[in-house]
Amino acid sequence: MQKNKAESGSQPAVRVIKKYPNRRLYDTDTSSYITLAEVKTLVMDNEPFVVRDAKTNDDLTRSILLQIILEEETAGVPIFTEQVLANIIRFYGHAMQDFMGAYLEKNVQIFMDLQHKMAEQSSGVTPEAWKQFMNVQSPMMQGMMGTYLEQSRSAFTQMQEQMQKNSEQMLAALGLKR
Repeated sequence: MQKNKAESGSQPAVRVIKKYPNRRLYDTDTSSYITLAEVKTLVMDNEPFVVRDAKTNDDLTRSILLQIILEEETAGVPIFTEQVLANIIRFYGHAMQDFMGAYLEKNVQIFMDLQHKMAEQSSGVTPEAWKQFMNVQSPMMQGMMGTYLEQSRSAFTQMQEQMQKNSEQMLAALGLKR
């Protein structure tokens, strides 16, 4: 029986992982120490969790997630090229940082939704059929990628509109009109 389930039974409570000064991670749900690989499994299983510093109670979740990404990037085939990483770094401290973060988040979510739809539609498909389906030339794949690109374009347009609105508000606040 899990002790972190919400009383309603519909949503699990957020699992708390404590990080100790010796860099060990303690899962309060299972009352045991866990590894970074096990935290990755929680992520892969969509298990809600938070990592807290055992002494200060500071939220360390982002740093643990970044550590997992770093390990994945250095072991095997990386997702990010050096150019992508350099471009992301250039946005830190830039006026566009918030917009870039929101844009990336929206695009990754759109891509995850596309991946989920593809997985649903491919249950029971043979490896040969899957290979044909994944061929960029197939009409079905072109349709799905077209949908993804359209959603991505829409997210970018929304970002541009928000930037325009913010610029106009800033200029109005300064008494300048366009």
